[in-house]
Amino acid sequence: MARVDDFFMAREISKKELAGSDPEALAKFSGADIGGDTAKVLSFRFLNRDVAVSWPDMELSYPGSEKEVPIQDQVLLLHYLKGTLNAGTGGNAVEWVSFQDVPDGRFYMDAFLKRAKIPLVSTFGSNPKRLVELASELYSAAPAEFGDSSVTINALPRVPVVLVLWEGDDEFPPEGNILFDRGISGILPAEDIAWLAGAVVYPLVGMAKGKQGV
Repeated sequence: MARVDDFFMAREISKKELAGSDPEALAKFSGADIGGDTAKVLSFRFLNRDVAVSWPDMELSYPGSEKEVPIQDQVLLLHYLKGTLNAGTGGNAVEWVSFQDVPDGRFYMDAFLKRAKIPLVSTFGSNPKRLVELASELYSAAPAEFGDSSVTINALPRVPVVLVLWEGDDEFPPEGNILFDRGISGILPAEDIAWLAGAVVYPLVGMAKGKQGV
């Protein structure tokens, strides 16, 4: 497991790698809005919050809030900016794949299962429709056409994520999956994808535990 110091180091490395990049190009390829004159600010949606990235110092913040962006999320978002810049415009067709189909996904499978898939299934497997309800409320998610119940969540402008559940019956227990557009592998490494999956699922689990009907 990465130490907090590792995340701070990863953040500084990412800033150095992005230094000298054209903020206009970053905005174009990441799907961010850009504003400001001399000092630019990139802003985009991350899950259910707006995030701003100042340029050129690359400090991340939540507009209108004094709450700090968690260091793990800072690393993920800087990797996202760098990844989309490297990936360019990408294709328009979406091809859904499971985490094990992501390059190096099998290496981070344990982390993915513990952070995302197991909490998803254990919390919502017996009531998949509740997932749709809460994901719509929290993330403005749209229903998808997988399993017994599924939703598409725009985790980042270029990173859709699908949560899928099968309710199970007398013979089989509930099951679930988390799908990604195959193009995510050109934007984020497997370790970040596992972290992102957990960042999507954890708030939903928290909502479910705080509300009746699950």
